[in-house]
Amino acid sequence: MPATRGPLKASGSGAMRIETDSFGPIEVEAHQYWGAQTERSRRYFRIGDESMPKTLVRALAMVKKAAALTNLELGLLDARLGQAIKAAADEVIEGKLDTHFPLVVWQTGSGTQSNMNLDEVIANRASEMLGGALGTKHPVHPNDHVNLGQSSNDTFSTAMHVAAATEIAYHLNPALARLYQALKEKAEAFQDIIKIGRTHLQDATPLTLGQEFGGYAAQIDHGIERIKQTLCGLYALAQGGTAVGTGLNAHPRFAAAALHRSPSSRPSRRARSHCRRNGF
Repeated sequence: MPATRGPLKASGSGAMRIETDSFGPIEVEAHQYWGAQTERSRRYFRIGDESMPKTLVRALAMVKKAAALTNLELGLLDARLGQAIKAAADEVIEGKLDTHFPLVVWQTGSGTQSNMNLDEVIANRASEMLGGALGTKHPVHPNDHVNLGQSSNDTFSTAMHVAAATEIAYHLNPALARLYQALKEKAEAFQDIIKIGRTHLQDATPLTLGQEFGGYAAQIDHGIERIKQTLCGLYALAQGGTAVGTGLNAHPRFAAAALHRSPSSRPSRRARSHCRRNGF
């Protein structure tokens, strides 16, 4: 673990600092952990108010954490920097840095700005933990260290799969299971209540209210089965494919090694074609 963790948030004094990228310098509020790329997206893509879902932000942080641990294992990342990146990513996963992800969903198709938002926040927070100053990209660099062996084209699609699988497994399916059970209980309770069925807005033939609710329960049960079938596809991850699915600029063992540090508890596997998963 890093020797010092430092404050999570400086006082909101209205002070500004200068961040830089390939376009040049840009002012960012001094207490924010994001950097130049995030600030440009925040300013110039002010479209709607649909914020990037926090579930997806945390899934991206899981991807960044898994990548850092993989790069440590492969000897590509200094241990001190890697552990700081892991610690900063954990804070994102725990929701401690939620206010530092201001972007809306309206951005480039590959989620480049959100990928950089994660890289910048984790790099600045990790640098702060190690005694560095925000905006200096030292000792932790957002691209050279946090995004090492990655591209928004594989990290964002991986995070989408992780977020969707997590929401299905831990929220949607349990909720549907409770709904199914409630409808099934009503079907049993209403089995002796006779009513008239209706078709084409007219009275038709009789059935029991229990039979009707049994149909509702069966619909939910079938829906649950269909959702479970989609999980198999979501478990295939694009991580390691980098920009166009070829794995260029990633260590040859990165993709396989990263899967052993799967960013969720679900049984993930390597996509058969990274080019397909990356959309090429």
